[in-house]
Amino acid sequence: MSNSPSTESQPSYVKLAMRNMVRKGGTSFKHFFLTTVGLLAVLVGLAYLTR
Repeated sequence: MSNSPSTESQPSYVKLAMRNMVRKGGTSFKHFFLTTVGLLAVLVGLAYLTR
């Protein structure tokens, strides 16, 4: 537990995602925006149905 070289040799998923977002540019932001809007729509729809 005190010695874990495998976690330090691999880049984290956050770093990989940020690098991928910078490389792809606008496409990632469009997908992020669509995902956010879709999730908000689902939450608002569920709140409306269960009121």
